[in-house]
Amino acid sequence: MRKLSELERARLRWRARRGLLENDLIITRFLDHYEADLTDTDVSALTLLFEMGDNELLDVLLARTALAGVYDTPEIRRLVAQMQEL
Repeated sequence: MRKLSELERARLRWRARRGLLENDLIITRFLDHYEADLTDTDVSALTLLFEMGDNELLDVLLARTALAGVYDTPEIRRLVAQMQEL
């Protein structure tokens, strides 16, 4: 498995910055724990997930709503489940 370069990690963390503090805390905790293990597929899935609006993303991360549409993929479901476990 290829490790993320410093630049790729910095870009991922920059894209992860959200307008809601709650999202930032959940995503930062996830990246602190799993960043070293992320694959290229994971990074692509996270990039797509980070396109979701802040309130919609928070509802998903807090399990208030389920993933839907383009966001409802096995990769994104797995990553969201990992975020919810932390």
